[in-house]
Amino acid sequence: MTGSARPSSEGTSPEVRGLKFRMLADRLRREIADGVWPPGSRLPIEPELARAHGASVSTVRRAVAELVAEELVERRQGSGTYVLAPKPVSGRSALIGVVVPSTAFYYPRVLKGIEEELTAAGARAVLACSGYDQAREIGAVADLLDAGADGLLLAPTLTGPKTPEAYLARLAALPVPAVLVERRGTSLGDTVESVSTHHEAGGYDAVRHLVRLGHRMIGLVLRIPSPTAEPVGRGFHQAVRELGLPSTEFQAALEEWSPAAADRCLAGLRSAGATAAVCFGDRQAALLTAAARRSGLRVPDDLALVAYDDEIADIAEVPLTAVAPPKHLLGRTAAALLLNRLEHPEDSRRTVLLRPAITVRDSCGAARHRIAPEPDRVRSDRSSPSALEG
Repeated sequence: MTGSARPSSEGTSPEVRGLKFRMLADRLRREIADGVWPPGSRLPIEPELARAHGASVSTVRRAVAELVAEELVERRQGSGTYVLAPKPVSGRSALIGVVVPSTAFYYPRVLKGIEEELTAAGARAVLACSGYDQAREIGAVADLLDAGADGLLLAPTLTGPKTPEAYLARLAALPVPAVLVERRGTSLGDTVESVSTHHEAGGYDAVRHLVRLGHRMIGLVLRIPSPTAEPVGRGFHQAVRELGLPSTEFQAALEEWSPAAADRCLAGLRSAGATAAVCFGDRQAALLTAAARRSGLRVPDDLALVAYDDEIADIAEVPLTAVAPPKHLLGRTAAALLLNRLEHPEDSRRTVLLRPAITVRDSCGAARHRIAPEPDRVRSDRSSPSALEG
């Protein structure tokens, strides 16, 4: 009976057989290091590896067992052998690459939280700033990987040559673990872990706060485009729908916002009969406050305002009540999630949402009003956790 030739170790000395499996193990290590088999991918079954490398199945089995012992791969019963995410090299601290769009606005407190969490764990960080430039950001990520980063914390720029879906898919394919900071996937198919502010809840709570102060016609004022504007708007509109209230909306691009734009916004709010507005972000609320003054109106008596971001809200001419994302906690949580991923690569992936709080100042008039009970048609969420994981 004839058949195809097959690898055999018959007649081969133990020393040669031992050399063969070590050589195969070395080859598989190099392929894993070069990204041929990225973290999370499944190796071919042992007979396929044997055919591909001209080795016996027993040689393949011994080579893979060596990689399992080194925690480069793991066998999963009934599923196969999977490549594990690289762990920090023993004897040195983990090196974490951090990429944010700005180090001057919004992100300093996020970075402080990241720094505290990494320092407590004995990890090191290398910081890069993208300047909201997607191409620059891609280059920064490549530089961090070349520098030997064990993991990445990224606040990606989702406006640019690549669509958000394509860019997030690129990040999901990185050879090291990554956690998105103040960004999250746009599809259930997105697999990159993330920690972000629950901006929908922020917009929702801002409306509810103004309604409890007696306002029944509330405007939404937005700076666009922004990854935050859309979820804030969704939360705002859900709240007014649940309450059965009318609303009005004004949008303008960042470069269009000026005293003239604020005057147009104010005119639209007044024409619609709005007595209050939720403004994304602080600068837009401050411009609207100045427009009210020019028109002889008073904030909060004639127009109550709640800003969103709480970056410069406290230094406005009328200190602004503001929805305040938990920036410091955001940084700490994202860093902790990445460190956990490096330590436990097999854990389920997580998306963490942190609910923002409202910092009450002068612009909403809360100090002059008796807070009304929550309307019956507003859903209560007092028992909801501040961080939702799924």
